[in-house]
Amino acid sequence: MAAAMALSMVSACATLPEDPEDRAEAEAVNDPLEPTNRAIYDVNVFLDSNLAEPVAQAYHDVAPNWFRQALHNLLANLQEPYTAGNDLLQGNPAAAADALGRFFINSTFGMLGTQDVVAESGGAKRHKTDLGVTFAVWGVEEGPYLMLPFFGPSNLRDGAGRAADFFVSPTGQVFATQGLDVINNVTMGTDIVDTRAEHLDTMREIRRTSLDEYAAIRSLYRQFRAASLQAARDGQKDSRAPQPGQAAAATSGPASASPGGSAAPSAVQGQGTATPKDPEVKPSAVEFVDPRK
Repeated sequence: MAAAMALSMVSACATLPEDPEDRAEAEAVNDPLEPTNRAIYDVNVFLDSNLAEPVAQAYHDVAPNWFRQALHNLLANLQEPYTAGNDLLQGNPAAAADALGRFFINSTFGMLGTQDVVAESGGAKRHKTDLGVTFAVWGVEEGPYLMLPFFGPSNLRDGAGRAADFFVSPTGQVFATQGLDVINNVTMGTDIVDTRAEHLDTMREIRRTSLDEYAAIRSLYRQFRAASLQAARDGQKDSRAPQPGQAAAATSGPASASPGGSAAPSAVQGQGTATPKDPEVKPSAVEFVDPRK
């Protein structure tokens, strides 16, 4: 709803170029509101440069690495039930089981989630998904690209999902019903600082190397969302450990060998080049707690 309201307010400013080539290029980047989006981006950059980045840099410089990693793991663990819910809505029950298994194990054996004991033990890795991806799996078109105030790059579909996120987070709802809204507020603020600190070097590199920073951010966002959608359609397979028999097939089968005769590392869809798979069969998050294993 928030994204739809934003679109309706700025749609009057959207005009496509009359030149056919310029019009085709504008349609390809799916940014009919580019003049307004750029103005919002400039405001976001000002706020980031004068508020978010200095706070994130101070946090990075003062807090030791082990503390930052523990806090990052804790925040990620709180999102696992939300991820599992979206996995189910996307028709990926195995991925949902992995997310819930990670949540319960890391919340107990991992000291409230500050330690990712599942991944460290060779189990399921964390994967991320959200309502915007769920809507896409259901067939909802992405709509025009949007630069949201404070929240950054999005589109009409993802913006609607982001607005709905405030009402559907399972852990957030538990805290709210117990009168602990302050925990949700602290978590949100901490997550912003943690995320910004995690991408300090990335943003500086984009600003240093990009001729058009706005266009670079737009391209990277659209590629990232396309990769997230493909991962959901593939059942988040890369987040799970190989099942019995799969590891042997992956390492001994002719299709997995490179021309030089050695096993070639696979590329994760939308996530760059992956490291070679460990030939040892490792348990998923569910198998990790199965007493029969």
